[in-house]
Amino acid sequence: MPSPAHFRGTVAAIVDQPDDLRELRVFHKALADVNRLRIVRRLAEGPATVGDLIETVGLSQPLVSWHVSRLKAAGVVETRRMGREVFCQLRPHVFDEVAARERTLLGIAPDIARSVEAH
Repeated sequence: MPSPAHFRGTVAAIVDQPDDLRELRVFHKALADVNRLRIVRRLAEGPATVGDLIETVGLSQPLVSWHVSRLKAAGVVETRRMGREVFCQLRPHVFDEVAARERTLLGIAPDIARSVEAH
């Protein structure tokens, strides 16, 4: 017999989720991994090749590429190919955009958000 928590989780997965909230989930899920956070921290310094990111996080090329693809799918990272190299960079202002969108979608007034940030 499934546990009550399992049952609630199954029901929650079946319920139609609004697309806008699903987008926020994808963004936060992309940042919920330490290796992806390490990649973001490196890219905050400036653009980098996948090779540079391999050196930073110490993972294999396939794993780094997979993590980059998750960040790209979430809209955090942009990539461009030049020959054999793939260059990655953070999307400009992505974190400001997401924070503003979250406040709107979650119904958090800007003055309340500023009050919380001040503390």
